[in-house]
Amino acid sequence: MDMKKRGPPKFQNGGIVIPETPPPPNVPNLDDKFVMTLDNGDQIEVDARELERKRELGRGAYGVVEEMIHRPTGMIFAVKRIHSSINDESQKLMSTELKAMKSGSCEQMVRFFGAMFREGDVWICMEVMDVSLDKFYRMNVDHHRRLPEPFIAKVALAVIDGLNFMKEQMGLMHRDVKPSNILLNKQGAVKICDFGISGHLTNSIAKTINAGCKPYMPPERIEGELKDAYGVQADVWSLGITLVEISTGTHPYDRWKTPFEQLKQVVREPSPQVDRRFGYSDEFHDFIAQCLIKNSNNRPKYAQLLEHPFLVKAKNNTSFDMGEFITSVLREEIKEEKFLQNLNMNGE
Repeated sequence: MDMKKRGPPKFQNGGIVIPETPPPPNVPNLDDKFVMTLDNGDQIEVDARELERKRELGRGAYGVVEEMIHRPTGMIFAVKRIHSSINDESQKLMSTELKAMKSGSCEQMVRFFGAMFREGDVWICMEVMDVSLDKFYRMNVDHHRRLPEPFIAKVALAVIDGLNFMKEQMGLMHRDVKPSNILLNKQGAVKICDFGISGHLTNSIAKTINAGCKPYMPPERIEGELKDAYGVQADVWSLGITLVEISTGTHPYDRWKTPFEQLKQVVREPSPQVDRRFGYSDEFHDFIAQCLIKNSNNRPKYAQLLEHPFLVKAKNNTSFDMGEFITSVLREEIKEEKFLQNLNMNGE
């Protein structure tokens, strides 16, 4: 399919007007519309042409996420548009995962409503969350604040709970755990997104970058494409790196110029640690150490981590209000943005 001849989407009256383009023959299960079931049992059809773009929520290597409104119903979606050509294997894998996500049975996973194929992209329609963990922790860094341990612990608990549920109940792994794939809302929910779907849709791309510089990749995946390099322990390592990053305010590894530099630092040097002067507990430091054990055979799996005192304490902690903490940080961020806008308007 010649993508260049079609050109970018055209905008009219604030909405996206998408020219009619039939899906390629190797994508039999995706159309330009889908049917979703509401909480009350009613069903509605969502057509791509009825979705109006409101704002961009994020952008990554595989595509862009935009907030869109469904004009007929007023429903708001987070729509991830993944630029991809889909082979048969990727189509089968994606269909399996989309069905699992659509079940809505895992409260730690971002709710999925449906998928469409338009303009050479796969559009994945999901619930809108308030902020990614990546943006959230940077808000605190910008104000010279460290994230409180109860917050970090509840994030870790939600992620491990979600990963464990999807592995045990659906037979799925994530393979791309990082702060930008963990989302928060003002009600205090912590949810995982991109549950391996981007990896399937961009299978050919993923294979070419596996040997490259991916900052959350575990040692076993850097050293070679072994069968056991894709076990659940790989996601455990990625979570460990994520927790080090959000607790210190910076990624534990330098930016690599070559794969050899990554090999040297991740594989051969000691695992990252969090400075004890930051004031986190012994349970926190031990949990990080367990996640970042170099030998994947010795690294704990989800069930073992759920029994760790760090997560047990988080599960029993009813005094820390996640929703209030997230809301207070976002509220302060909005106030600062308005203050800066006023300064710019006044020419100061």
